[in-house]
Amino acid sequence: MIHEELQRMERLTSQVSKKIRNLEEENLNLSKELQTLRQKLDDKERTLEDFKNQIKIAKLVNSIPVEDLESAELREKINNYIKEIDNIIAYLSE
Repeated sequence: MIHEELQRMERLTSQVSKKIRNLEEENLNLSKELQTLRQKLDDKERTLEDFKNQIKIAKLVNSIPVEDLESAELREKINNYIKEIDNIIAYLSE
């Protein structure tokens, strides 16, 4: 009787140990996934901030009055710089 009870306790102990190992492995996997998702979110937030800055710059450029040739040239240069920055950001994002 005691022997049977000991065997049953050993089986239960083994099952609990196995369950704990599985849960620890699952926890590790979920932690890694969470870290990856946080990194992706940070990347997306940086990209969003870059786009917001581009919009602000574009609004600033568009608000420059085009009264003379120099203003138009300045607007064109700024627009070209924005395009170059966009290309660099796209290249670095790859």
